[in-house]
Amino acid sequence: MHQSLIGDSPNTPAVSAGPHISGIAQKIATAISVGMLSVGERLPPEADLAGQFGIAVATLRKALAELRAEGIVETRRGRNGGTFVVQAPFPSGDTLSASLMRTSTTALRDFFDEHAAVSGMAAQLAAERTPPEARTRLAEFAFLAREARTVRDRSLADSRFHFEVAVLSQSQRLLTAEQRLQSELSPFLWSDAICRASVQRAFSEHLDIVMAIEQRDARRAQDLAVAHVRGNMRLIIDGKIALNRRAVAGRAGDSAGDSTNEGER
Repeated sequence: MHQSLIGDSPNTPAVSAGPHISGIAQKIATAISVGMLSVGERLPPEADLAGQFGIAVATLRKALAELRAEGIVETRRGRNGGTFVVQAPFPSGDTLSASLMRTSTTALRDFFDEHAAVSGMAAQLAAERTPPEARTRLAEFAFLAREARTVRDRSLADSRFHFEVAVLSQSQRLLTAEQRLQSELSPFLWSDAICRASVQRAFSEHLDIVMAIEQRDARRAQDLAVAHVRGNMRLIIDGKIALNRRAVAGRAGDSAGDSTNEGER
């Protein structure tokens, strides 16, 4: 399985052999939310997955039905069918904070290097391959992202804008990569526990990318997309530094409290 930016979480519930359908569905959803399963990835065959949980295939199918109803997975028929992850549940602030603190700055930079390469090329190809007379929905998605009110809705709307750029690139591989990268990045970017990304700044940068693509300026579109990713990188790394400082201050406070208590005894 793909190792994501979020990574495994020590708070991920242990697998239980009990046949509780909602509990099994929640465990699969948690695995997706912390990156153990990525958007676009196919789940293991039902018999294998049921064996991992120690449950009957029929029980597993009922759990997958709950996830389908929530829009987290979808089942496709045919030769290349199976059950695929289509949306990651939004992780909690505590989960995101703990994951970011465990992720090294080097790993973060490596992630953003990949993201800059994917987003930059997607924007370049979108500018090159979108016909001059074609009407895109990029501006619409940029406005929807600006108007989103909840953290989850903002995250999803922001990702949807970038998905559309990748769609216009006419590259399935770039679209798949952008979907995976956005599913890992966006929760961090829009979580108040990590950083306070500017909705207005993101909107302005999105509109600049839209104009470059619709004006068929491939080089500018690529440069703007890369700069957008690098700006996000700075926000996330700053968030990590702030989390580390708070953790150090908390440990120092605990130590001072312990020393005071020891002196009183």
